[in-house]
Amino acid sequence: MKKIMIAASALMVMGAVEVQASGQQTYQQACFACHGTGAAGAPKLGDKAAWKARIAQGMATLNDHAIKGFKGKTGFMPAKGGRADLGDDVVKDAVKYMVDNSK
Repeated sequence: MKKIMIAASALMVMGAVEVQASGQQTYQQACFACHGTGAAGAPKLGDKAAWKARIAQGMATLNDHAIKGFKGKTGFMPAKGGRADLGDDVVKDAVKYMVDNSK
């Protein structure tokens, strides 16, 4: 009986652990639709000119815009890319991935 309880407890703990996708995976699954195509004025991944001024604002601002949403002169960023199911840290990882690949 004790072994069953230990095994059941271990399974509950494992199930409670949220596996977070890497920034690249989140980009591919949630961000690519706009940041891969330029839809809604989104800067495309790797477009250094489009990202330069944004990167200059700092990561805190970019993360804030990605998490809360942003409406600018040239486009619109919905909160979490329209994916309310994403955690803030997952969104931050995706932003970092895009910035790192757009410098």
